[in-house]
Amino acid sequence: MNGDWDLTPDTSRKQRLGFDETIFCASKTPDQINRLIQGALKAEEPLLLTRLDGDQFFALSSELSEHLDYDAVSQTAILGHMTIPEDAPCVAIVSGGSSDVRVAREAARTLQYYRIGVHEIYDVGVAGLWRLLDRVDELRDMRVVITVAGMEGTLPSVVAGLVPGLVIAVPVATGYGVAANGITALNSALASCAPGLVVVNIDNGYGAGCAALRLLNAMQRGPVHE
Repeated sequence: MNGDWDLTPDTSRKQRLGFDETIFCASKTPDQINRLIQGALKAEEPLLLTRLDGDQFFALSSELSEHLDYDAVSQTAILGHMTIPEDAPCVAIVSGGSSDVRVAREAARTLQYYRIGVHEIYDVGVAGLWRLLDRVDELRDMRVVITVAGMEGTLPSVVAGLVPGLVIAVPVATGYGVAANGITALNSALASCAPGLVVVNIDNGYGAGCAALRLLNAMQRGPVHE
């Protein structure tokens, strides 16, 4: 295949779920991404792009890429304005180590795209537990805390045992040997004894951001009455 086949964005997703279509750019060609951006510009619609690596970004048409806010750490790009209202809800994002920040930033950028505030706390893994304990009072005020950690993935269980808000675990493919590209951290989160811990897939910062959004949207709508 030469990459010229038709692309079919999910244009009704916002009506169904409250989320815009998001473009997962891994394995897409620059031509495909160019066409998707061009379509969004023509429709005057915002657009979030994830897993857009540097080579892909710099291969895009300069006339189109100049409209994007690109973040190389998270490999995300945003078409449209990201002004966050002062009264917007805020989600905390906590990473175990600096190696986990790439995934943490994907979650942060997803939330910022939807005009949700983020409180980022990085490099507070349990190997130096005092770093996390020094920030617990900040986390206890948050409705949602996203934890991002690789290695043995202890951070989500510790946080979920300390704070009352919803805790979302994002296992990360960081670590040696039996860390197994995030499988160990995933299994640790799934086997957690901390009640109510929510777990998303390995490296899925975007999915964690969307899980947080589902809760915030449900809280805004209030209870459902028959």
